[in-house]
Order: sequence, then structure tokens, then C-alpha cells
Amino acid sequence: MVRRPPLSSAALTAGAAVAAWHVGPAATWLPGVRAVLSPALDGRGAPGHVALTFDDGPDARSTPLFLRELERLRVRATFFVLGAFVEAHSGLVGRMAAEGHEIAVHGWGHERPWLPRPFADRAGLERAVAAVRAAGGGSPRWYRPPYGILTATRRRAARQLGLRPVLWTTWGRDWTAPADPGSVLGELAHRLTGGATVLLHDSDRTSAPGAWRVTLAALPELVSRCRAQGWTVGPLAEHGLAGESAPEPRAG
Repeated sequence: MVRRPPLSSAALTAGAAVAAWHVGPAATWLPGVRAVLSPALDGRGAPGHVALTFDDGPDARSTPLFLRELERLRVRATFFVLGAFVEAHSGLVGRMAAEGHEIAVHGWGHERPWLPRPFADRAGLERAVAAVRAAGGGSPRWYRPPYGILTATRRRAARQLGLRPVLWTTWGRDWTAPADPGSVLGELAHRLTGGATVLLHDSDRTSAPGAWRVTLAALPELVSRCRAQGWTVGPLAEHGLAGESAPEPRAG
């Protein structure tokens, strides 16, 4: 048997440095870390506004029901879409934009990117942006990486394409099997304040089967609680994140 020579300490050190460079930015997945180091990445905007965002669509089974409920509630939201499903449901994306919702990018697929892949990250994100534009969703401004894992190569790809990464201030853990409307609202309440960005899901592609039904059922109460506090609910475009000029928010 041929024995391979052991890796030198220099090679191990270089490998560790590359791994730290790549994965280090993903520490912002931790709410406490990004709230301190990057409030804009945490989704902190104008104190009188709450940004409502949904991940993992478009989904022909569930997204139209969210659109109908949002119309009833007189609320517009930001949808972080997956490029692969934008191509499959381009008409739905066009409808979302036509109804006043903001289309943002969640990537092409929904992979965990632990290894550096600068070319694949750039190509997938660029393809997703092109799909949104072709579907009539406009030119996306925002990017939320799958699982909220903002690696160095994902961050660089977003910067190269003129996209601004935004994670979330509070989530409802609406993707889990035990979730119900009460638990979703309870989870959101931990960090729900004026200026928060809310993360929910309009599809169960990466969630427990049927989880979107729980989210949909919790939506009216969420909006009602925000309005009772005097907060307007709307998309990221109206949220006034640091470095962004916020237009006048719609009633919502």
C-alpha cells in the first residue's frame, strides 16, 4: 500500500484560513451577533414599520392563497423566491408583482453551502435574478440566502449583482411539524418590535408538509397585533433600512 505523506502544518493552516474566511460571515445567522454587528442585516428599519417577508415560493398550491389573504388585509409583502420555481411558475410571479408585492431573491435552489463555490454561487444567483426579470417581477434589490447562511462567496456574489443581503429580526418557526398559529405568533413575539423584519414561509418545500397552512392562519392576527401597536406592515422597500431611502409607506 502506498502511504500518502501527511499534510504539512502550513497546508493545514492555509485550509483552516480558507474555511474561516468562507464560513465566518455565516455567524450572522445568530440573531444576537447580527443585531449587534449589523442591524441592517438583522432587518432593522424605521421604528413605525414592520417588514413582512416570505421565503421559498412561488408555490402554485399555496402562494395564491397568501395573495388573496394579503389583499383582504390590505398588506403588501416581500417574497424571497427560488429561481428554479420562478421559471416553473412565471405567471404567478408576474401576478405577485402586479398586485404590488416586492419580489426578492432566495437563490436558485435551497442548498447548504459549506464549501466555497464562488462560480456556482454567482451563476445560480445571476440565473435567479434573470428569471425574476423575465417573469415580470422587476429587478430584485434584496437577497436572503437559504437557511440564512451568508457565506463569503454568497456575499460576494450578491455584491457583484447589486443585491443587498437581508436576513430577519424575528421568525415564527412556522416550518416545523409541531407549529400551530399560536406557537408561530408566540415565537414572533420574542423579537417583534417596530422596525422588525418578519420571516415566514408561503411554501412547505423545505418545511413540514402543510406547514404553510399554519402560517396562513396566523397571518390575520399578526397584522392585527402590529396595527394595534401603531406599526405599518409592508415590504422591505418601505422599511427604511440603513443606507436606503424609504418611500412613503402604504396604509397597512
